[in-house]
Amino acid sequence: MLRVIQNLPDHVFGVRASGEVTADDLKNVLLPGLESLTDRYNEIYYLLLLETEVQNFTAGAWVQDLIAGLKHFTAWKKMAIVTDQTAVEKFTDAFSYISPGEAKGYEISELQEAIDWLSIKK
Repeated sequence: MLRVIQNLPDHVFGVRASGEVTADDLKNVLLPGLESLTDRYNEIYYLLLLETEVQNFTAGAWVQDLIAGLKHFTAWKKMAIVTDQTAVEKFTDAFSYISPGEAKGYEISELQEAIDWLSIKK
């Protein structure tokens, strides 16, 4: 399930992933949030708080995630993935080298640090 994270800076969109994440979650939560952000700011500052294993994302969810990423490819400015899954955190840090924006991985205990980093616009 994806839920919008409240009380973030206006230019930051964040979601909390828990349990199973489906294509419908991405269509109904993630995509509208990204659309709203790009409509208002023409750029994306994104926070994903990953409280579930990546294996809990269905195949349809991965397809929708790919569509969202490609649709807004040039709008990505900063992306913070907050998780206690070390492999995901390391992948996020490496992803920064191939994405148009910056990507950083954080541990769950560093959630506020991730929000602070996203708060500073490039």
